[in-house]
Amino acid sequence: QLQLVESGGGLVQPGGSLRLSCAASRFTLDDYHIGWVRQAPGKEREGVSCISRGGSTNYADSVKGRFTISRDNAKNMVYLQMNSLKPEDTAVYYCAARRYGCYVSPIYDYWGQGTQVTISL
Repeated sequence: QLQLVESGGGLVQPGGSLRLSCAASRFTLDDYHIGWVRQAPGKEREGVSCISRGGSTNYADSVKGRFTISRDNAKNMVYLQMNSLKPEDTAVYYCAARRYGCYVSPIYDYWGQGTQVTISL
């Protein structure tokens, strides 16, 4: 059973930055497309970004220009750099993996446990 573990969440003020990390174990990361999905309280899960096996990236309109997804296959890691954070970015952020198709979507085959990101004064 492949495993994904997120880290890097926390509380930051509006305009601040955070970098989320996703560590993969029990499988080779470069066999999968990897995405970040978030879920705010009382809302459905929302696709944020995806990075393909080849390194192509996609972003939700709400985060374009502020978030950057990247991967380091040698370290079996994926990152989400989040800048210019807004209160509406507050959510639990999940790292997720999928075999086929890399696009902004909340539908994935494998999930991490999530990390809380809170943007507030």
